[in-house]
Amino acid sequence: METKITAFLLAGCLALTGCTSKPRYHYAVRQDLGVYFENADNVIETIRAGLVRRDGQITIQYTSHHDNLNELSALFGELMEYALAETESPQEGDYLRYSTGGYTMHSSYRTEGEAYRYTITILPQYYTTAAQERLVSERVQAILGELDFDAKTTDYKKVQSVYAYIREHVRYDTVHAKNASHHRKTTAYAALIQGQAVCQGYAVSVYRLLREAGVNARIVTGRAGENGEFHAWNIVCIDGLYYNLDVTWDDANGNTACFLRSDADFEGHTRDAQFCSPDFTTRYPMAEQSYLFDEKGGST
Repeated sequence: METKITAFLLAGCLALTGCTSKPRYHYAVRQDLGVYFENADNVIETIRAGLVRRDGQITIQYTSHHDNLNELSALFGELMEYALAETESPQEGDYLRYSTGGYTMHSSYRTEGEAYRYTITILPQYYTTAAQERLVSERVQAILGELDFDAKTTDYKKVQSVYAYIREHVRYDTVHAKNASHHRKTTAYAALIQGQAVCQGYAVSVYRLLREAGVNARIVTGRAGENGEFHAWNIVCIDGLYYNLDVTWDDANGNTACFLRSDADFEGHTRDAQFCSPDFTTRYPMAEQSYLFDEKGGST
């Protein structure tokens, strides 16, 4: 028996506490589904690894003690959220979440005594190819080499340097900005290789570079501007607290109005609901005051 379910990757957040970075594994079984996974962690790792490699097809298997064919959509949505959770890898977490558009899922099962053996095949939609991601990884390492961080480089200096680099080398993609089918504009490939991207491409690039440099960062989405259009920016961690960072706006406006700002000083931005939840705000405590720095790039 076979079914086909089409779904989209959710923009929810399974995240980390404070500025530490530990994978959140050990799948929490949903009691209302009645599905028990002995190999849940392996299933999640298989999905995540396949997405990172940009595999065109990812196949997983699990065993249930009853027919849960009608519950697969909800079940798989949870599995995907765990696969997209923050980990130690800069190529996973938000980087993967915002570089992947959706998936089609095919499922089948066979009975083994009283058990049901399910096979699920995932056909993901990617915004970049594996070859393009290899180019991004090479470019990221080259950029970090240019920035020349060492063991004495502060997190502030890393953030300031990445911010300045993106402002200098990336321009807003006005040609494709309104083209909903042109997904590449939202990627680090567009920003770091092609030199043009929209806000999500800026934010994904900042995330990747800072994560590679050892600074915790997240991508936040919401509404911004007078017309309340979709927008993406970052929050970055310095000395245990998070600050808003919107390179796109500062690049467009030619100022530093969105550099390391507290929520109170971050005008014109409204977060999507999941980034306002008690869980998220507890895990990512925002600084009550904006970070103090001078216009020459030094902290004060």
